[in-house]
Amino acid sequence: MATTLDLVLLYLIAAVFGVVVFRSLRLPPMLGYLVVGVLIGPNALALAKDSAGVGHLAEFGVVFLMFVIGLEFNLPKLRSMRTLVFGLGFSQVVLTIAGALLGHWMLAYTFSFTAVVWDLSWQGAVVLGSAFAMSSTAIVVKLMADRLELESEHGRRVLGVLLFQDLAVVPLLVLIPALQSSGGALTVSIALAIAKAAALVILLLTGGQKVMRWWLTLVARRKSDELFVLNLLLITLGLAWLTEHAGLSLALGAFVAGMLVAETEYKHQVETDIRPFHDVLLGLFFITVGMKLDWRPVIDLWYLVLLLTTLPIFAKFAIVAGLARVFRAAPGVALRTGLYLAQAGEFGFVLLSLGSDYQLIDAKWLSPVLASMVLSMLATPFIVMYSNRIVARVSSTDWMMQSVQLTSIAKKAIRTEAHVIICGFGRSGQNLARLLEAERIPYMALDLDPDRIRQAAAAGQSVVFGDAARLPSLMAAGLARASAVVVTYHDTPSALKVLRLVREHTPKVPVIVRTIDDTDLEKLRAAGATEVVPEAIEGSLMLASHALALVGVPMRRVIRLTRDARDARYSLLRGYFHGADDDTAVELDQSRLLSVTLPPAAGSLGKTLADLALHAVGVTVVSVRRGTGAVTHPDDNLRLDSGDTLVLSGKPDALALAEAKLLGGG
Repeated sequence: MATTLDLVLLYLIAAVFGVVVFRSLRLPPMLGYLVVGVLIGPNALALAKDSAGVGHLAEFGVVFLMFVIGLEFNLPKLRSMRTLVFGLGFSQVVLTIAGALLGHWMLAYTFSFTAVVWDLSWQGAVVLGSAFAMSSTAIVVKLMADRLELESEHGRRVLGVLLFQDLAVVPLLVLIPALQSSGGALTVSIALAIAKAAALVILLLTGGQKVMRWWLTLVARRKSDELFVLNLLLITLGLAWLTEHAGLSLALGAFVAGMLVAETEYKHQVETDIRPFHDVLLGLFFITVGMKLDWRPVIDLWYLVLLLTTLPIFAKFAIVAGLARVFRAAPGVALRTGLYLAQAGEFGFVLLSLGSDYQLIDAKWLSPVLASMVLSMLATPFIVMYSNRIVARVSSTDWMMQSVQLTSIAKKAIRTEAHVIICGFGRSGQNLARLLEAERIPYMALDLDPDRIRQAAAAGQSVVFGDAARLPSLMAAGLARASAVVVTYHDTPSALKVLRLVREHTPKVPVIVRTIDDTDLEKLRAAGATEVVPEAIEGSLMLASHALALVGVPMRRVIRLTRDARDARYSLLRGYFHGADDDTAVELDQSRLLSVTLPPAAGSLGKTLADLALHAVGVTVVSVRRGTGAVTHPDDNLRLDSGDTLVLSGKPDALALAEAKLLGGG
């Protein structure tokens, strides 16, 4: 008989396997958890049965998920987006649930004339409508971030709706358990649940914020990471316990705990500390959800699964797009908003699982609905990928709007020649623009933040709304006449798109790219970047120059050293000495520095650097420190002696070969 430890180990092995496979396929890990849950569950390989112990452990995943949502609850942000959140978002959730109820009553009425019984209750329809009303924040935000659409017109609307959906989970977690009652008791049960929730939230928020700040400050003064994390767990689980014993849900207490912590100065530290618990336990929750999916009724009722996949997608698309138009979005923007929000979401599984626990949904509905939700989420990347083509076919006005936008860009750039195209008008782009203006060099900036563009344009800056990663925007900005293109934001996928477009259409125009560090430096150069400016390296150069100047090195020599380092195209600075905290997947593939001291028995003693030919294995000798302590510039004719220390630069495998060659003389 399997113990709880056996089951937990099985869940963890399955979770690791699912995450690795789905990350390799560039799909969200959440889908990996669901799939491995199906595979190891009692309805497939039967490696694990639904265990109460693991089920309770998985419930904590939802608790920490709601805590993180509460932590991100930001009143100023909600206030600034109130029309999108409480207008568009509220309308979408309410209309989706109302649509599910209306569909249920219509089907129940239709089936009353046949011999087939429609056995879904209206309470079950509310649960299904609530589940289908949710969209996947994790998938949609990741896709929009990759496409640089978070600040676009449709991106802002999508984020507003997603934010309200997250908030709507809280009242729905209170409502669904109350639906278990019937008749007059139902009204009393719902009213009592709402009164309890309101009283608890008011009590905690009126005096709770001061108490939370005082307590966390008291704990933080002890300067103990363990104590801080323990108190964090105590607060989260303690408030969850309190709300559960008040007849409400665990998740509501966790949400309130997150809201209380969000108002303190410890918010960012808490986010960092809670993330491991949140991710691991939420993964267990999705595995337990996947275990509930029985593939046999899914196969037998494939037509129902197909209907439950396509109908909610089309219905949500129509509701969201229609509401976006009501809230004065352009046709193309409304259509994109609807397409991005048409799928099911992770909170849908939470609500569906809660409805199943309270027996509001018959077991035979569970597997088809779960399967349809997973399929809709799998379809999301493809819907987003082809959204522009879909919108272009459906809406002729969108094509006209884009044409007007490109015309406005071209109108500003038409009289400009030998100008610089600035991709992104954030802080770096604006600083560059000021320097260009000081030298009377014309420029044209492209950005996707409408608020920033409006303010900058009002101040007389030459900036327009446009996606620099799209050829029409670049051509309208006068790419063929430009003297240079500068990518000022650190987003490598977008920079690679810009490089490809520039190289294909104007190969002689130089492109300068900004990055955070030198991780993607060679990749960007191979794609055609004339120069890549890593912030980390430039920062280290400035640190070194200030340090040298302050310890007495003449300023002329400091400037020359800095210039020489830049002239060497950062070749020396890109290396670093390896440490125990560098063993990440990204760090392992980077160039690094290695010091090798030659012992008396080394086989390379008496040989020159030319004899050793370390460059053949991909290693460069940066410097040589002789046994006497003198540092010598590496020269092909330099003969090595015992006690010499060579500083080598290269990738880990190449450095290992070079070290073996130096010590063994091979």
